[in-house]
Amino acid sequence: MNRKYIVKKLFYACITLMGVLLINFFLFRIMPGDPVSMLVRNPNANIETVEKMKAAYGLDKSLAAQFVTYVSSMFIGDFGTSFHYNMPVMKVIGDRVFATILLVGTAEIIAIIFGTFLGIVAAHKRGTKLDVGALSFSLVTYAMPSFWLGILMIAFFSGFLGILPTSGMTSPSLYFAVGMQRASDIAVHLVLPVLTLALVLLGEYMLVMRSSLIEVLTEDYILTARAKGFDDKTILKKHALPNAMIPMATLVAMSLGFVIAGALQVETVFSWPGLGRLMYDALQNRDYPLLQGIFFITSMCTIGTNLISDLLYGYLDPRVKE
Repeated sequence: MNRKYIVKKLFYACITLMGVLLINFFLFRIMPGDPVSMLVRNPNANIETVEKMKAAYGLDKSLAAQFVTYVSSMFIGDFGTSFHYNMPVMKVIGDRVFATILLVGTAEIIAIIFGTFLGIVAAHKRGTKLDVGALSFSLVTYAMPSFWLGILMIAFFSGFLGILPTSGMTSPSLYFAVGMQRASDIAVHLVLPVLTLALVLLGEYMLVMRSSLIEVLTEDYILTARAKGFDDKTILKKHALPNAMIPMATLVAMSLGFVIAGALQVETVFSWPGLGRLMYDALQNRDYPLLQGIFFITSMCTIGTNLISDLLYGYLDPRVKE
């Protein structure tokens, strides 16, 4: 891979990061609502108390001064103090990262494996009932709202069958449990949100894999391989799949960038204590530092995975290096 291609992609990533910094600062300050009222929490507070609260969080400064402080703090990893939790933003986010990675990461892995497998089977059996069934299933799950599917899951598995918990990450009675007891309790609570999110994500992977593989199977080199006497299994494994996986590699890399962002709707429906739910609560409380911290970390992960996917794509396909 030539150096010019790498430098160009790094330059674009830096430009995107600067755009994120600007949007991250101004977006949350033009939203309706007053963070000061959230901070004071007392409608009868006097002006002196309000001014002290503004000064404590730097809200008494001009927008320009706040922006300079914000940018300089971001580069040293200081995201400020959460208005609502009165704790360092990184501490608040750090307490929720594991729950989000556990939920979204598990759902992504399941969706990638089964979505890719279904896509390969559907493309290989194109036009058959198996292809039509897999395609219909993927289209339905891809178009299905995650919050609606989550509600159906709770109604059936928790309400009707009564075999799975409705919400949370652990049972209140086992909050202080350790070892296998705690792990098994978390696993049981993980089933419904993971199943919900995996079903929604699976459709996209299946559709992309199927489309990519069908396109590859029509290429001239596949016809040449058949003319040489190779069987369908060998053609699929050694010639078609390596080329069909190029778009999938990009999609997977981009999707993994959103793992840290959590799944706001799913985490809200199942009361899962991850970053998605934390973002929802921060929006309600007009918690600027916390919102900025979540948005910045999410954007950094997305930019980073996009950069990796671009470099990986350039490595896998020499045609995009110029």
